[in-house]
Amino acid sequence: MTKPRTSGAIARMLKPVKTWSTFFREFARHPAMIGSIIPSSPALVEAMLAPVHWQGTRLFVEYGPGLGTFTRPILEMMGPDAMLIAIDTNAGFIKHLNGEITDRRFRAVHGSAADVRSIIADHGFREADYILSGLPFSTLPEGVDEAIMAETRLALRPGGSFLVYQYSRRVSTLLERHFGRVERGIEWLNIPPCRLFWAYREDALAQAA
Repeated sequence: MTKPRTSGAIARMLKPVKTWSTFFREFARHPAMIGSIIPSSPALVEAMLAPVHWQGTRLFVEYGPGLGTFTRPILEMMGPDAMLIAIDTNAGFIKHLNGEITDRRFRAVHGSAADVRSIIADHGFREADYILSGLPFSTLPEGVDEAIMAETRLALRPGGSFLVYQYSRRVSTLLERHFGRVERGIEWLNIPPCRLFWAYREDALAQAA
């Protein structure tokens, strides 16, 4: 029996409600693991991803994708042979993304960013071109922040970049300890204004020099 057309229209109207209810439910359960209750603005997404060279990108990794505010724009800009792996410790967000995004270039993984190298290896990769993170480093358990930084650097290809957006300065010191070059910015068209960091893994020749 064919469903009435009105049922499809109602489902589309209720979809944003379902998405927001998922977000608020998970925020209530794990407030310290979610950077902000307000999703990143389009201006923040654009500024954060501006330095990415999409044509040469084969693997893009995202930590803490939430409901996919960055995930969808990344997929729109990636090449047809690239892959995006999103990693989150929140099973609710992973379930939501796997249910909403059917792009063959996308994988949502329930796990820790501290295990990034084993996760990308499980998907047939040795290194990533870019890794993006909105994880709230200022509220992570002691030692986890350092572990994520160390593993992220090793997971990136020489010359690869760690893209970080934060509402605290604390991550700046962490990045400087692990990466050879760190660039900074602020996006004011976001609530609240957000600090942006682009940290680059030095290539082998630069390290040797």
